[in-house]
Amino acid sequence: MILVVLGTHELPFTRLLNEVERLKKEGIIQEDVVVQHGHTNYESDNLTLKQFVSLKEMDLLYERARLIITHAGTGSIIMGLRKGKRVIACPRLAKYGEHNDDHQLQIVTALTGQGHILSWEEESLLESVIQEAETFEPQPFHSGREQIHQLIENFIKEV
Repeated sequence: MILVVLGTHELPFTRLLNEVERLKKEGIIQEDVVVQHGHTNYESDNLTLKQFVSLKEMDLLYERARLIITHAGTGSIIMGLRKGKRVIACPRLAKYGEHNDDHQLQIVTALTGQGHILSWEEESLLESVIQEAETFEPQPFHSGREQIHQLIENFIKEV
């Protein structure tokens, strides 16, 4: 199963869903596709659509998924990485009215540069990135949370 995650941002992201729908219709994607679409209104006979799901259900969907295709929100990406999944991130772009700015491009650039994820950008074909994902071995993701906690503890001890 492929899980497509659009998150909870209030602006629509139909560009990604149109591309996934095309690949499903053309038989390029043959497995089930579950989409958490949030505020993006979309209808499909080919995709299983869920507007919003509980954290528990989202966790189960991530566990079951063979591949995650997600908007480039950090929470959606990190959840996939923590579960050891192959993640394709698609940045929402301001020029299409998908976000207020292009900060998701920066997130994708950083995480692809570190070898954690693959990205689909408008000049590439999604089917090519999906094919690349078949053999992609993501670099393990380690949060900097422990280092931040240690810095805070050290600061408190010194005060």
